[in-house]
Amino acid sequence: MGIITQLDGEILIWIQEHLRTPFLNTVFMFITTLGDKGYIWIAASLILMVPKKTRRIGFVIALSLVLSVLFNNLLLKNIFRRPRPFDKVDGLTSLKTPHDYSFPSGHTGSSAAASAAMLRELPLKIGIPAVILASLIAFSRMYLGVHYPTDIIGGALSGVLISYVSNWIVDLLYKRFGTEKQAL
Repeated sequence: MGIITQLDGEILIWIQEHLRTPFLNTVFMFITTLGDKGYIWIAASLILMVPKKTRRIGFVIALSLVLSVLFNNLLLKNIFRRPRPFDKVDGLTSLKTPHDYSFPSGHTGSSAAASAAMLRELPLKIGIPAVILASLIAFSRMYLGVHYPTDIIGGALSGVLISYVSNWIVDLLYKRFGTEKQAL
């Protein structure tokens, strides 16, 4: 595990030394705020719940976000208790200072969960931009020095898995309560 942690730190230092600029600092601070508390994805799920033909996917995204918070932020972060990289990597300067644990990235988990569901269930003209936004939010967490690359990988993997579980649960509920699955 030591070599992975060392590589994690080296990647973050490389980002800091080769990519950070005052302009990009502003851009990535803005992008990361889009993922704060999952607000952008909550808004997307609520908007999708309005039309009947996208209501099901709105429910899948909403459930994905709830499960992501429970699994990533409340369970896994407290099991692994990984310190933030700015507390452990010599020379790394954080542009933001979260006060919880590092693994997995909650921003990435919720973004991956919502965008994976959107990519699967909505037209590509919506799904692809959702995945791009989720990827930018995930990268912003490393850019800002608040997550290791392995935190991002863990969040992304758990988020995609959670989106499938949420899809399965919503399908079961739709079958149980007699609601037809809408196709786009």
